[in-house]
Amino acid sequence: MKSLLATCGLLAAVILATPALAETPRTPAPAGAAVYFIEPASGATVGQTFTVKFGLKGMGVAPAGTDAPATGHHHLLVDVSEAPALDQPLPASDNIRHFGKGQTETELTLPPGKHTLQLLVGDKNHVPLDPPVQSEKITVTVK
Repeated sequence: MKSLLATCGLLAAVILATPALAETPRTPAPAGAAVYFIEPASGATVGQTFTVKFGLKGMGVAPAGTDAPATGHHHLLVDVSEAPALDQPLPASDNIRHFGKGQTETELTLPPGKHTLQLLVGDKNHVPLDPPVQSEKITVTVK
């Protein structure tokens, strides 16, 4: 019984001494920064493999991990209906594609049908800027 009480006491001390998980600090977005699609245009009909070109104004593009002022890198959200958490690093998935090497375009292959695309700029740690620098959501039809 004494060892159980000692273990419970130690566990309680560890829990009380552990700080609560905090939000990941967000990098301030430069005033007037904007991200947009150069191509395709919203409403475009495209082949199953097509080029997506990203535009960015009011800030620069830098690879993930680069700690330079007024920079970030692109993330492409494909068919994402609910916005990801803005205070955490963006997860990498088929629906949230990372361009952490500083890429400004990609070849995208999607199945036939309607799809939505949106750009979101992340900081050196893949966390969206504050306020978020994100494009309007566009729709493309893949034939």
